[in-house]
Amino acid sequence: MDKLKKLKSELIEYGKLAGMKNFTPGYSGNMSARFGDKILITSSGSANGYLSEDELVLMDFDGNLAEGDKKPSSEKMLHAAFYKLRPDVNYIIHVHSPYLSSFACCRIPLDEPVMAENVFYFGQIPLADYGLPSSMDLVEKTAKYFKDYDAVLMANHGFIVGDKTLKDAFLKLELAESYAQVVFNTKLLGGAKLFTDAEVEEINSLKR
Repeated sequence: MDKLKKLKSELIEYGKLAGMKNFTPGYSGNMSARFGDKILITSSGSANGYLSEDELVLMDFDGNLAEGDKKPSSEKMLHAAFYKLRPDVNYIIHVHSPYLSSFACCRIPLDEPVMAENVFYFGQIPLADYGLPSSMDLVEKTAKYFKDYDAVLMANHGFIVGDKTLKDAFLKLELAESYAQVVFNTKLLGGAKLFTDAEVEEINSLKR
């Protein structure tokens, strides 16, 4: 199987998994993979959970269609900006999963140190200011976080995550959605008891 076909199969597989877990309801969201000097990305109007090969198209880093007969996702420049700023990122998933999107719509970042895994993998998940979906305003307001964070909430919109492998990007999506659900539940229960600065440092020392 050539590399492009393999990448398409990967995106279809993980898109279907995201759909099964209700991370990407309906037509919402988009996914992509770095492919040399091009980007393989879901096409406009496609559904991550029900992708077919012809719904994945190649574009250049300026968003111009390079291969395929469908339009690249309307969020194509958001993906391009992430890849340009992060040469270590090879895959990007953008979704409107329920719990993450709830925090995004309330314009609340996920920055409380409540669980060791989230401190370790994210530190925090910042919130980008609102920008019209598919606009360069959205790209500019979100991209400023990509240098320091793998995952970002977008106000009144959703969530984006990138990583070296598609499996790692998906697992971070899964972890972030669970993180959002746990934080939501702690609010109902009167508020989580947060880690102290010393405890956060202890957790971060495990990376060394």
